[in-house]
Amino acid sequence: MEPNAYTTHSHCIEMSMEAHQVVPPPHKSTLQKLKARLKETFFPDDPLRQFKGQPLKRKLILGAQYVFPILQWGPKYNLKLFKSDLVAGLTIASLAIPQGISYAKLASLPPIVGLYSSFVPPLVYAVLGSSKDLAVGPVSIASLVLGSMLRQEVSPSADPVLFLQLAFTSTLFAGLFQASLGILRLGFIIDFLSKAILIGFMAGAAIIVSLQQLKSLLGITHFTNQMELIPVMSSVFHNIHEWSWQTILMGICFLVLLLLARHVSIRKPKLFWVSAGAPLVCVIISTLLVFAIKAQNHGISIIGKLQQGLNPPSWNMLRLHGSHLGLVMKTGIITGILSLTEGIAVGRTFAALRNYKVDGNKEMMAIGFMNVVGSFTSCYVTTGSFSRSAVNNNAGAKTAVSNVVMSVTVMVTLLFLMPLFQYTPNVVLGAIIVTAVIGLIDVPAACNIWKIDKFDFLVMLAAFLGVLFISVEGGLALAVSSFISSVFAHNAHIVNIIMDLPLCTISTRLQLYFSFSR
Repeated sequence: MEPNAYTTHSHCIEMSMEAHQVVPPPHKSTLQKLKARLKETFFPDDPLRQFKGQPLKRKLILGAQYVFPILQWGPKYNLKLFKSDLVAGLTIASLAIPQGISYAKLASLPPIVGLYSSFVPPLVYAVLGSSKDLAVGPVSIASLVLGSMLRQEVSPSADPVLFLQLAFTSTLFAGLFQASLGILRLGFIIDFLSKAILIGFMAGAAIIVSLQQLKSLLGITHFTNQMELIPVMSSVFHNIHEWSWQTILMGICFLVLLLLARHVSIRKPKLFWVSAGAPLVCVIISTLLVFAIKAQNHGISIIGKLQQGLNPPSWNMLRLHGSHLGLVMKTGIITGILSLTEGIAVGRTFAALRNYKVDGNKEMMAIGFMNVVGSFTSCYVTTGSFSRSAVNNNAGAKTAVSNVVMSVTVMVTLLFLMPLFQYTPNVVLGAIIVTAVIGLIDVPAACNIWKIDKFDFLVMLAAFLGVLFISVEGGLALAVSSFISSVFAHNAHIVNIIMDLPLCTISTRLQLYFSFSR
């Protein structure tokens, strides 16, 4: 290289370095840094900004709209929006009624409680919730965890009243915990349940839920109360003499019908109503079939008589003292975290698709207060359901009024149609549950995690195997502890890299650490 060219090149480098020189940040005291960190953690969206410089009357209106989002969109509501919400509400009601009955049985609760839980909570959410698409009600994972944890100390068959009391009390603690997270703006705690944990946990729970339905699908009378893979399969083959060919035949027929309807809706989204209406159609056909041929006399078990009428008050059934208090608190917190994670994830997913925002902390408060009210009105833990929300979105729901329509439809069912469900076979409810949870097994997402991060894949595998072979809550705890360990290991790796950098001051290394940690 010629000398002149070399000099010019060096001069350009010097000017480039001068132009991009990093200016050190202004000095901050420890108190200022702490204040900034707390504000970034708890108030990243600055919710009080809208109140600044406003007159008192306007502040009161904004405060009411913040607490009750219905006051924001309610005054603009019109008949055109209602027509869309009416169609969506009736569509999700056709799915919510059979799912509500099925999930209540999954939680070892009376089937009627599932319908109670599809009536009151949607009304509360319509007033407090900020999502246009979220359809609330009982969900499979929370039902499974609630039933399995309470059965550790109380038998639902030996002491059904006590079991029901503990379920309502657990719902109260779940609601209080959820609402507290929203009020105190502690939603970042949910981030400890990473995507890898959720994929592994959901897949393991879906398999456990499906295996539990073998009792209904095979017609087994004496079935284990344990949830793990080995005890369940052992119980299935030890009681092979109880298998009922009539039940198995009916189960296979309706399971194939439901899976076929699901496949059609996946391949052609415009035919979403096929999978949405299939569970109710199966319930109607199977009920008529059982009634016509008196199938209950031929080895096919049925639901039996259901109580008619609206939700009775249950605040007098809450057990806030005694030897089971620790159990209901633990059950409430775990089911609260799981249902909150699912509800917020579903709400944010559909909000992104329709280009509007969902406030996570407001959603926590809405779901929390919804469960608190539910515990007083004979409901158990509810949240936003992915299957019902997907149907709600595809059916063209515009606002949370679709939840109100669904709730009114369930109310009519509770008042006038309950005798029609007396002959509904349990095998169809089992088929409905299997079809609903099979979508929780996300194999492509698991393969993607394997390609991106092998350690995340191990965390996912820990959650999956922990649920299958230890317990539902044990698998979750194992996965969370593995995730936290991976975070510490990652940070330690960053520290080692930075400490090995030559010619770095302590302050420079600290700045690099916080930059990489983000």
